[in-house]
Amino acid sequence: MAEYIRTATPGDAAALLDIYGPYILETAVTFEYDVPAEAEFAGRIAHTLERYPWLVLEADGRLEGYAYAGTFIGRRACDWAVEASIYIRRGCRKRGYGRRLYQALEAVLRRQNVVNVNACIACPEVEDEYLNRNSVNFHQHMGYRMVGGFHKCGYKFGRWYQLVWMEKMLGPHLGQPPEFVPFPALKRGEVDEILTQF
Repeated sequence: MAEYIRTATPGDAAALLDIYGPYILETAVTFEYDVPAEAEFAGRIAHTLERYPWLVLEADGRLEGYAYAGTFIGRRACDWAVEASIYIRRGCRKRGYGRRLYQALEAVLRRQNVVNVNACIACPEVEDEYLNRNSVNFHQHMGYRMVGGFHKCGYKFGRWYQLVWMEKMLGPHLGQPPEFVPFPALKRGEVDEILTQF
């Protein structure tokens, strides 16, 4: 099976919505109610790539998952911190795709001089048919630790759900950190070389 990770493009929007849509319509993993239009989702990808990586995992010509980073807080002092998200096609879990995507994402973020990676995760007080603790467990397995939560802050499918924040440090917090490097400023060959390792 031919599998590889590459940088997403806005042209991947339809294929990525095929992955993301079921999470919106059938789960409380995301608090979105409606599947975005393809053009809107393509805009999200393009906007993210102006500053951060958005990666996809392709297997035998089909996209099976994606991971990306985004702004955390949106203030200059937080340039060295990001929020990360990941989605794997339902039915394709337990194949190592999530681990590979996050490891690749973290490797690129290190080249951007990012130190803190944060994840905001929907987490049930009691697991139900719409939400379990799989994402929390996955992040713990990837080295993230719990740092806080918001109780009953999301309402979906007639139920209240909570959000938790988890974080991972990618490196030391230096007294004078090197400047954040926007994703487009990384050399294309450099990014490709990183991604081939995963």
